[in-house]
Amino acid sequence: MAKFYLTTSIPYVNAKPHLGHALEYTQGDVLARYRKQKGDEVYFVSGADENSLKIVQAAEKAGLPVQTFSDQNAVHFQNLIQAYNIGLDIFHRSSSEKHHLASKELWERCDHAGDIYKKKYTGLYCIGCEAFYKREDLTAQGECLHHPGKPVAEIEEENYFFRLSKYQDRLLELIKSEKYLIRPEFKKNEVISFLQQGLEDFSISRSKERARNWGVEVPNDPTQIMYVWFDALNVYRSAALDWWPANLHLIGKDIIRFHAIYWPAILLSAQLPLPQELFVHGFITVDGQKMSKSIGNVVDPLDLVKKYGTDPVRYYLLREIPADNDGDYSEEKFLNRYNSDLANGLGNFTSRVLTLCAEMEFASQSQNPESDGNSEIENKIQETKNQLDQYLEEKKFHDALAKIWELISFGDALLNEKKPWAIEVAIEKKIVLAGLLQILEAVTQMLQPFLPETAAKIHQLFNQQNSLLKPQKPKEPIFPRRG
Repeated sequence: MAKFYLTTSIPYVNAKPHLGHALEYTQGDVLARYRKQKGDEVYFVSGADENSLKIVQAAEKAGLPVQTFSDQNAVHFQNLIQAYNIGLDIFHRSSSEKHHLASKELWERCDHAGDIYKKKYTGLYCIGCEAFYKREDLTAQGECLHHPGKPVAEIEEENYFFRLSKYQDRLLELIKSEKYLIRPEFKKNEVISFLQQGLEDFSISRSKERARNWGVEVPNDPTQIMYVWFDALNVYRSAALDWWPANLHLIGKDIIRFHAIYWPAILLSAQLPLPQELFVHGFITVDGQKMSKSIGNVVDPLDLVKKYGTDPVRYYLLREIPADNDGDYSEEKFLNRYNSDLANGLGNFTSRVLTLCAEMEFASQSQNPESDGNSEIENKIQETKNQLDQYLEEKKFHDALAKIWELISFGDALLNEKKPWAIEVAIEKKIVLAGLLQILEAVTQMLQPFLPETAAKIHQLFNQQNSLLKPQKPKEPIFPRRG
């Protein structure tokens, strides 16, 4: 049994979660369920990044103590995780004592390596990104590219720095050789290009006054608090010290620099093993526009589940949004996918097969009923499984689901061709029904990581009693059509 440790990013809890969080959680959940289905021992982690100035400012605006504010907002993310049926093993928070202790230990490791020093500096700081930028990296108006309309602040103080420049060549070698694997390929090339421009050391602490005394205190210096991107990245490790290193980090493209450069450099300094893979997904737009409160197009991921159900929303996010690029949400696209793929596709095929089996009193002695000896069904199922494995290794969730739907279409075509209701010879009818049920059983198994509630519902209808299968007719549509 192999061990597999994966994480999603650790989002700020200064506001409620958005649809992009639901996408990332769902992607991680598919991979965790898939690995468990393969027999791996899996540990799946997400959590809350709380030790940042933007959290402090949001709490002050809300008139709440920072810890109270963080506690309340962390619940919103936990509710989202529950609503989307995400099987996390732990929701790890950076305000926890366990994390603070682990981050102090990480700091001491880097300090022991000679990679931490103190100096005075002046920098251009974006609170939204919790990061410093060069003037040439900003817009002509002096605004952050990621947070237009919000000018950066010029800050001068004495802080600790990390010798990031020391690890430039080593990082290039690790990423080019794919010892630290970054996917998709164009994101790997983007990181390599950034590295080749040269790295500068970066600030890893803030004055306790500016940090409002919130965060992880720097060891042996009570006047300083760790910079959020030094301690937050360590959430992945402090959540599961016995499981480290991670096999996979899933993140959004806006935080690639921290995960592809800062984090592995810190781990190299601390003489700790690096994660194996970093997968970077894109953003979700709404009707072709970036989600924005001012535009009024923000989609609440919890409202979406309340309206349409968990699995239909999971299906849309995984099938319609390309895992390696940006994708779009619109209600029209959602309803098209729902009705064509779920109601008319999976739902209709399931209903037809199980209803025919029930009405013709079909029973089988096997959970995987034999086909008619024609290898076409077995070959099609095996081909689908092989391709599914490849797509999931590559994190191509949309292609994986498309392949499963090819198998559903194959089953539909076979059903229309064979017309078991018109077959008079009992043994021939049984052979056809067995083959159709075999396809449906394979589809159900393959869908389990993607649509766990639906897979469980269909599996119950197989009505297995000991070794005997006596399929039941669905009492209601698996996916009723939506208007």
